[in-house]
Amino acid sequence: MRRQDPISRLADLLSSMELTVICLVVLMILVVACTLAQVNLGIHLAVDLYIRSFIVWWRPEGLPFALPIFPGGGLAGGLLLINLGMAQFRRLERSWRKAGLWIMHFGMALLFLGEFATAFLQVESHLTIEEGQTVNYSQDTRRMELAVVDGTDKDADDVRSIPTSLIKSRGEIADPSLPFALRVHAFYDNAELRMRGSDDPPSQATAGVGANVLVRPTERPLGAEQDTPAALIEPVAKDGRSYGTFLVSPSLGAPQGFSHEGRSWSLSLRPRRYYMPFSLTLKDFKHDVYPGTSIPKNFSSLVRLLDPRAGDDRDVLIYMNAPLRHDGLTFYQASFGKDNTLSVLQVVRNPSWTVPYIACLLVAIGLLWHFGMMLRRTLGGLS
Repeated sequence: MRRQDPISRLADLLSSMELTVICLVVLMILVVACTLAQVNLGIHLAVDLYIRSFIVWWRPEGLPFALPIFPGGGLAGGLLLINLGMAQFRRLERSWRKAGLWIMHFGMALLFLGEFATAFLQVESHLTIEEGQTVNYSQDTRRMELAVVDGTDKDADDVRSIPTSLIKSRGEIADPSLPFALRVHAFYDNAELRMRGSDDPPSQATAGVGANVLVRPTERPLGAEQDTPAALIEPVAKDGRSYGTFLVSPSLGAPQGFSHEGRSWSLSLRPRRYYMPFSLTLKDFKHDVYPGTSIPKNFSSLVRLLDPRAGDDRDVLIYMNAPLRHDGLTFYQASFGKDNTLSVLQVVRNPSWTVPYIACLLVAIGLLWHFGMMLRRTLGGLS
């Protein structure tokens, strides 16, 4: 018996039914584990850990590093996609009679590719707006940024955004667009803040409201969807002059200011903002409930869309299953609050949002084609 070369053996393995079954079992285990983990980790972190990862990592208590313990959804899904493609090209007959199966398999492969594209390209955020308010940005509360704002011009703020990835590295941040440097003394992924008492040691901050606040690193609470970070930032002029060390955190609320060369600057650690080249104004919000209950029946937002670039000025009603799509963004009605005068819209940028629809259409066409060919053969045999 002639032995196969390594490439042929690898091709047999990648196109085997055994690999298909293994990948499907792994994906089912990951779905169950992700569902159970949402209780303690929250939805987004659980999905990132189990589904949108190539390896599931576990860090035992006391160890400074994490251990790989299971394949992630990205690895299992990628192998299943390769397995589907290899099996199709090696086993399926290339003929019009099998064209339906080819179309169906291509649609399934496109569905997998669409999920990969969504995992890496989709950006989700939220837009919170009150009746009568105009907003031109959305926020992602799961990602933070250090906002350095020149507020000298009362009509418009000049904002520089610094991602937390730079702050975590500590050291000195020298942004060419800033007339001063930012010296990072500390960064905490999660922090507990409390007012400083008379018997407490001095605060690490020397300027702003943080001068009377003590900060202590802590762990993310179980079930929390986002971190509560904090950082100690010191603006330093080019001549070495310091403006003090500021404690910045979303928990502190308002930005903290200082003056540099006659201009008013402020610092704040806030949810990451995505600015839009157009604005939305909430004209009216409605929240209907079922009679005799407090169960929501429907809630909708009537907004004015103003896009000067496109000359677009119109009213749009956003409600359940009727989102607003504009400039590559989709606005869904997500929640509400403040005595039914505040609306929360989920904002999604997903360049690949049409891929699942195309994939499902191809699968349907493939199934119908194959059914038609089988029916034709059956009827031909009867005649």
